Amino acid sequence: MRLRAQVAMVMNLDKCIGCHTCSVTCKQTWTNREGTEYVWFNNVETKPGIGYPKHYEDQERWKGGWRLDAKGRLVLRSGGRARRLSRIFANPDLPTLEDYYEPATFDKDVLVNAPGGLADTPVKQPRSALTGEPISLEWGANWEDSLGGAHERAGTDPNIVSMPAEAAARVKFEFEKTFMFHLPRICEHCLNPACVSACPSGAMYKREEDGIVLVDQNRCRGWRMCVTACPYKKVYVNHATGKAEKCTFCFPRIEAGQPTICSETCVGRLRYLGIVLYDEDAVLAAASVQDDRELLAAQRATFLDPHDPETMRLAHEAGLPEEWVLAAQQSPVWRLISDYQIALPLHPEYRTLPMVWYVPPLSPVLDAVGAAGRDDTDADDVFHTIRDLRIPVEYLAELFTAGDADAVAGVLMKLAAMRSYMRARTLDGTVAEELCEAIGMTGQEVEAMYRLLAIAKYDERYVIPAAYSRDAASLEEQADSALCSLDGPGGPGMGGGGPVDLALGPVGGER
Repeated sequence: MRLRAQVAMVMNLDKCIGCHTCSVTCKQTWTNREGTEYVWFNNVETKPGIGYPKHYEDQERWKGGWRLDAKGRLVLRSGGRARRLSRIFANPDLPTLEDYYEPATFDKDVLVNAPGGLADTPVKQPRSALTGEPISLEWGANWEDSLGGAHERAGTDPNIVSMPAEAAARVKFEFEKTFMFHLPRICEHCLNPACVSACPSGAMYKREEDGIVLVDQNRCRGWRMCVTACPYKKVYVNHATGKAEKCTFCFPRIEAGQPTICSETCVGRLRYLGIVLYDEDAVLAAASVQDDRELLAAQRATFLDPHDPETMRLAHEAGLPEEWVLAAQQSPVWRLISDYQIALPLHPEYRTLPMVWYVPPLSPVLDAVGAAGRDDTDADDVFHTIRDLRIPVEYLAELFTAGDADAVAGVLMKLAAMRSYMRARTLDGTVAEELCEAIGMTGQEVEAMYRLLAIAKYDERYVIPAAYSRDAASLEEQADSALCSLDGPGGPGMGGGGPVDLALGPVGGER
């Protein structure tokens, strides 16, 4: 067993209002410069919808993530070394600018300098931020915002296509009446990152001390294999430098004990940050389970209980500072993922073992309860609706549990029980023990879960140990080396994954 620490995030989707503040502040911090006009390390999508870039969840098309071969071995969907080497100069499995969107600006001088007395009101004409030429706006990173443009294409949402035919038909047939929720997305900083394995030059690496996946700009040669391999399409190419860039999890802030900028500025306070301890030796086995629906449980099994004396002993032997162990014990992420088991990973079937998890939204179910003439404050009515309702439960299952609707329904029932329990406590002081029994939790646990989800303070939502000053030099040295710190036996796809020996440099040398 090899104990590692991972900085992870959980987002409570019921609290996301789709304001895009996280996207804007991330843009201003990390990608407000030439070459990254189309790049959004953080974006907020409306679901149902095809997302950004278009249909990024369709891995039959984009070849992202991992799959099991005929012998049950974990292999990249984009192919092995020989296949990647054969396509190193012309990779066909890449989104185009049309799949992302052509960023636009506006000629404001038309308004500012318009002469008086015009018969027609002057209007701003959109121009390409890349070429300066006039363009027609037909797509954008949030084109489907609040279902605004979703009627054009959202019927081809890969999650809807994967649903049972009857449920999918209902979504498309009554699209104007369907449910809606917002899904913020960043890089998943996976335990088993496909992008790291696919990088021919070894520029992509996963940091040992906190699990953050980064790109060494000095080593990157712009082969773009990482863009294909990432199933979430959260690796981008800077068209000015020709190099790959991605979400950094705001590592300078994390090292200083501060939350990511998207978390800091989140209006809905829906993000939680914390340390998760996991067994590195268990990663390969967890990612290789045969049944996609078992991936959730398999990934949870790789996490180690920070309160367990054996885990504390392993942490001490691994040289993990006491401050990190204490942070792991206080981690809201650990509690939401493993204690309460209400947080779920995004598309576990990609087998990357993502470390940005989500509490699925209960609000679409409550809307359906009201539409069915039931009482959305009555736990029995809500429970029955969850069991009966195939939309959006099946849709949420396609997103978070590889199609396992029962797993999603179990989470939604916990959230509904918590809601009813706290309502009764607030209104008349009664303790609805039967609700706790129905979901296998105690009243104390339900109240603690409610506090964390609803009214947790800043220091409860973000539990991040500051890097010791004595470690600063070693952290910088590790970043400069740009070698994957998990290189070696047991790290699936993390060592020697490129088509050439790292010591020889990339094929073709400098570009």
